[in-house]
Amino acid sequence: MKFVEQQASGKGPEEWFTGDVWFDALYAGTEPSRMRVNMVRFAPGARTAWHHHAVGQTLHVVAGVALIGTRDGTVFEARPGETVACPPGEDHWHGATEDRFMEHLALWEAPAPGDDRPETTWLEKTTDAQYTGPRTRSR
Repeated sequence: MKFVEQQASGKGPEEWFTGDVWFDALYAGTEPSRMRVNMVRFAPGARTAWHHHAVGQTLHVVAGVALIGTRDGTVFEARPGETVACPPGEDHWHGATEDRFMEHLALWEAPAPGDDRPETTWLEKTTDAQYTGPRTRSR
């Protein structure tokens, strides 16, 4: 067993985020582990660009209300303690509501050895119209 040396908090790059987003890379496994874990903090109104993950992504909400958008226009609301799984290859975005900070753990895996796909493929920015679309609590 060993303690993992923690990195300094990083500001989310402008090409991947709208608004202020900070993250702490908590764990990046080395073979045989491919696990990645980040604590991500979104300022009110902040969100990711559209993206997808080769092996999927799981979001566990720690504080605030997370918004998770899909290409069909659905914007899901997830509250603290709730976990949302995004399947491999599914385009999505996530962020905070307009009036509250939000924190979530982002968990994903790197592709298996020999699989040359990127862990995350970043796409276009989430528009204001997509971000403010109708919201649902349905699962």
